[in-house]
Amino acid sequence: MFTLPLGDRARLRPLEPWQAPEFLAHIDRARDTVDPWIPWASFSADLASATATLQRYADRQAADGARIFGIWLEGTLVGGVMFTRFDVATGVCEVGCWLERAGEGQGLITRACRALIDWAFEQRGMSRVEWWASSGNVRSIAVARRLGMSRDGVLRRHSVHRGERRDIEVWSVLAEEWPTDADASEAAVRAELDRLMGVFVGAFTNTGGRRPDLDVIRDLFVPQGRIIANVGAEPVIHDLDGFIAPRQKMLTDGTLTEFSEWEVSERTEVFGSIAHRFSEYRKSGYRDGEWFEGGGHKTTQFLRTPAGWRMSSMAWDDAPAGP
Repeated sequence: MFTLPLGDRARLRPLEPWQAPEFLAHIDRARDTVDPWIPWASFSADLASATATLQRYADRQAADGARIFGIWLEGTLVGGVMFTRFDVATGVCEVGCWLERAGEGQGLITRACRALIDWAFEQRGMSRVEWWASSGNVRSIAVARRLGMSRDGVLRRHSVHRGERRDIEVWSVLAEEWPTDADASEAAVRAELDRLMGVFVGAFTNTGGRRPDLDVIRDLFVPQGRIIANVGAEPVIHDLDGFIAPRQKMLTDGTLTEFSEWEVSERTEVFGSIAHRFSEYRKSGYRDGEWFEGGGHKTTQFLRTPAGWRMSSMAWDDAPAGP
């Protein structure tokens, strides 16, 4: 059975029926984040139905159709990617994904999807890879953008999930648009910048009992890095210590609970050993027991250092938080 590394701590490999107990335990952890968008919970409610879910994919793979792969982070199944459709005759396939909170913010889905798309185009000669997502699933749509896909259109009120009709966005990338070997080095750089940003926003997450780890931010920045809040009348400029300490406290003393932040869209430019990223983000959680939602924009600068790519500075401006 093959195993493909996704960085130092994660692995991608086939997800098979004999792994149903592990798959079910993972789905139980992921229900609140996954089931609003895909029906894994209703398909995999107990061991028998979880086994049946994986068996359906095994049967389809045996017929050279749909197939499913798991993502293991430090030995624990935290999500996966799949070909929900794989039609060799037409040269068209569709990629999908899911992830529990423990795997968020580390670029795992983007790297895993790139591996599947590489294989579809380079090994199987597919012509078109699609990505279907509910219009409200901003994280899924953000992955499609990071993969360089184009938005083909919206299928209005196309699907029903838990009694609700939803618009479905269709995104795609064609074989001739996918990066070639000559473009691989730039694609690898962009993937690393995606990973750095994913780790940064993921460090703040304390949903579902997860403990935030803002100390990881020190590994993302050069030691002299600066983080700037330009929200009020004057900018507030933090060094790393001044930024991390008060936020770690708020995220662990009950001030901010069930908090998460995620990137909605981004525009990244790379110039040799420097890079710049302009991002839109959203966030939500409870502040002093009151639910809030918000968002804003970030601008982030990166440097290539002897230790690899690192952030050198970040500035943000929040939009007013909603009720």
